[in-house]
Amino acid sequence: QVQLVESGGGLVQAGGSMRLSCAASGRTFSSYAMAWFRQAPGKEREFVAAISWYVERTDYTDSVKGRFTISRDSAKNTVYLQMNSLKPEDTAVYYCAAGPSSGSSMRGYNYWGQGTQVTVSS
Repeated sequence: QVQLVESGGGLVQAGGSMRLSCAASGRTFSSYAMAWFRQAPGKEREFVAAISWYVERTDYTDSVKGRFTISRDSAKNTVYLQMNSLKPEDTAVYYCAAGPSSGSSMRGYNYWGQGTQVTVSS
């Protein structure tokens, strides 16, 4: 059974940093893209960042470019999201996702984690 388990969320002050991790198990994700999405209260889930496994191509939504960095450790089947210069508007539940197609659409990802809460205080 495929599992994606996020960790690293919590409470941080504005301007601070946080690193999220997503450990994948149950299959080899060597040909899959991995991504992070987030959902704030009362809002739709939105794309944050994605990375393909074999060419390390990365994509970011405009609001996090220059502040967030997605990376992966293939040996550990783990993807990370380093978040710097956090803002209160980054507060959301962050979800890890995996799928055959990289990109910003949720339809490209068929495996999802349970989510981890990130709260940025002002």
